[in-house]
Amino acid sequence: MTVRGLRLTPFQGLRYVPEKVSSLAAVTSPPYDVVVRPDGLRHLETADPYNIVRLILPQAEDPATRHRQAAETLRRWQDEGVLARDPQPALYVYEQRKGELLQRGLIGALRLSDPEEGIVLPHEAVMDEVVADRAELMGEMAANPEPLLLSYRGDGTRSGATAVIERTIRGAPLAATTTEDGFAHRLWAVTDPAELAQVDAELSRHSALIADGHHRWATYLRLRAEQGGGAGESPWNHGLVLLVDTARYPLQVRAIHRILPRLPVKRALDLLDRAGAPFRVRTLAAPLDEALEELADTPGNAFLLTGGDGVFQLLDRPAPALLERTVPTDRPEAWRRLDATVLHSTLLDAVWQVPDRPSDIGYLHHVGAALEQAAAHGGTAVLLRPVPESTVRALAERGVTMPRKSTSFGPKPATGLVLRTLR
Repeated sequence: MTVRGLRLTPFQGLRYVPEKVSSLAAVTSPPYDVVVRPDGLRHLETADPYNIVRLILPQAEDPATRHRQAAETLRRWQDEGVLARDPQPALYVYEQRKGELLQRGLIGALRLSDPEEGIVLPHEAVMDEVVADRAELMGEMAANPEPLLLSYRGDGTRSGATAVIERTIRGAPLAATTTEDGFAHRLWAVTDPAELAQVDAELSRHSALIADGHHRWATYLRLRAEQGGGAGESPWNHGLVLLVDTARYPLQVRAIHRILPRLPVKRALDLLDRAGAPFRVRTLAAPLDEALEELADTPGNAFLLTGGDGVFQLLDRPAPALLERTVPTDRPEAWRRLDATVLHSTLLDAVWQVPDRPSDIGYLHHVGAALEQAAAHGGTAVLLRPVPESTVRALAERGVTMPRKSTSFGPKPATGLVLRTLR
């Protein structure tokens, strides 16, 4: 069957029973790839014995044991009544609020589609080893433990899905909590057939951009193939997502920073000198906020290097000849000008010759965590600037993927408010 547009399907959500846990905030977590290990992991594990991190980041000596442990934990929590299934299938209206920031969207089981159909648009490449690990974990659990974040652009009117969302939030929520990051979360269920049909009628006319969760989307597609989803109504033909209309609720876009634990800043600068100083390097004797402002205001490609010691090196003005030699020419000019493209093709690959593996390149969403990791390992944090959503979408619509971990869209949905099981 050819799927035209987004098809968001109701499902019976699996949710925490409030009386069985210390608080809903204490059992939720950021997405698995945002948890800063090991400190963040330990913090979540000690917040409550039933924190969702035990399912999304189980701890054991080998992968097979970790995945089996997560599946056993999920079954035990259901047997103990810690997690209970909602009585009927629903789409879930999800609201996040912090100060003036407000985001609302719909959580449901999205019909999977292949990239060539142009319904769900990826904009980043993925790491095969991460997809393999996530697929083994979700396959063992037979569950989607956390929604990925997709954005679509509605027509700006208060009709269709928007009307359903705004009617739904007038009622009492199923769940409400405020997490320690200051975000207030609320969740409602939409079960009325007429309202579900209204949502479907609108979404089926739209495509969506993967804002956050490329590895989970690739995992869904892999599990569909492995579990024999294909045609028909197999649960493996769908994946758990949060859909947000960015015409009404524009997403925030932040950079994802690099940590190079095996490359000290002095070594990085020495290698630049040996390469003939292909970048201008300036030492900034300024606080972090001012250094980041200087980075943001610098035209062209620019990067901020630090060992986490309060000293910053601003790299900019890359030599055109070096870019011509190192940046692939088989992509659009907008892709070739991206900071992440130049960082990986020119600095990491050609100048610093840093191997593209997790032990040599880490990806962190928060500046503070990047600085801490650089200082702890004696390495280098490379701080980047965010890419405008318009650039991301324009490239995605042309079928061009950005270098992986190029952007961080948010706010990201909290993990643990609602899970989807596949058996």
